[in-house]
Amino acid sequence: MAAEDLQKPIESSARKLSIHVVTWNVASAAPPPDLNDLLQQNNQNLNLDIYIIGLQEMNCGIMSLLSDTAFEDPWSSFFMDVLSPLSFIKVSCVRMQGLLLLVFAKLQHLPFIQILSTKSTPTGLFGYWGNKGGVNICLKLYGYYVSIINCHLPPHLANNDQRLEHFDRILEMQNFEGQDIPNILDHDLILWFGDMNFRIEDFGLHFVRESIKSRRYSDLWEKDQLVITKRRDLLLREFQEGPLLFPPTYKFDRNSDNYDTSEKKRKPAWTDRILWRLKRQPQAGPHPSKLLDPHFCLSLRSYVSHMMYSISDHKPVTGTFDLELKSLMSAPLITLIPEGLWTMEDDMLISYSLTPDFLSSPWDWIGLYKVGLRHINDYVSYVWVRDNHVSYSDGLNQVYINTRDVPETEDQFLLCYYSNSLHSVVGISKAFQIRPHSFFGADSLGKSQPQF
Repeated sequence: MAAEDLQKPIESSARKLSIHVVTWNVASAAPPPDLNDLLQQNNQNLNLDIYIIGLQEMNCGIMSLLSDTAFEDPWSSFFMDVLSPLSFIKVSCVRMQGLLLLVFAKLQHLPFIQILSTKSTPTGLFGYWGNKGGVNICLKLYGYYVSIINCHLPPHLANNDQRLEHFDRILEMQNFEGQDIPNILDHDLILWFGDMNFRIEDFGLHFVRESIKSRRYSDLWEKDQLVITKRRDLLLREFQEGPLLFPPTYKFDRNSDNYDTSEKKRKPAWTDRILWRLKRQPQAGPHPSKLLDPHFCLSLRSYVSHMMYSISDHKPVTGTFDLELKSLMSAPLITLIPEGLWTMEDDMLISYSLTPDFLSSPWDWIGLYKVGLRHINDYVSYVWVRDNHVSYSDGLNQVYINTRDVPETEDQFLLCYYSNSLHSVVGISKAFQIRPHSFFGADSLGKSQPQF
């Protein structure tokens, strides 16, 4: 991460964010060595701001789950290793058995992203088992409510009604009772994706395969269950989708580009989908509502499958979006200022100011990080702001942070203020260097380590 990236102004009210959404049923496979195409890292025309990654059917055997509880799962670690050198930080994640949802954002956006809620909704075994269902991350992005849902719906051609029941159940469970969060249908944006398992009706296997071979995908659209269902389901109709201009993504023989050659010879289908819904805006006159908000507009740049990956019987699908919005936040809630020339010889003085509407918590903390952090727990040192408060004047607070764990290095550092009540980073300093020096250990901090 270049230091100049941290100096870019982020307070401009009008902005355009580029969001890359990934959905992939990985069928218990480990990450492949190269995911550049999936993450669009070879596309020089993209300047991405946010990655949203949803996986289904991760390895959820008992030993794997126990290991992933104690350590990062292999997929999360892989994505962090790849994205952190590009200035992306893991903002939030939620897992339910084989379902995993990850959100990464460029560092400069972190003070404008508040994680409001993470939820899991199991729908397998009458709602008691998480092999099917959905996981959700609800956040505020520059002041706008955004809900992100990764789902895995029931399989098989005959179970379309069951898929719709699960779709409705996942949506109904995204309530926020006792929290100052609007109903999910009043959120500015819902991104809903995953292995939805919708199939192609009526057409025989030979016709479907010949249509795919000759790239006549439009011949198959009219019998796609999701397309059919959207015509009669009023709520589902409000969700938009890009054109299916790529081959059906299921079912393939593993380690090949051949559709199912087993005895079952399953009919190919577009099981892996990315949908979105914008909040309807009130409008006077004969039409009661409209979809477009001039201050919050989402447009689809690309909707493609990535056929080069063969570790699973599904091919991954990605959607890249441009989100144009007028920011409802004029500045970060916290402004952090490292004071003076920092060395590893003395405790370091940090000054910070709060906006009038920010309520601090006894569990708020400031972390010291090397530039290139993977997630918020990557601090090299930290300080509890209430316990270590030393002065206050003219709206400026000051705390000292100990230098015991600061490595002797020429790397650059930065400070992040973490709000426990908002579950989010609310302030980031500019990058700076710490002059190497020999130093001695400091007293231990009184509280347990902060957790994200």
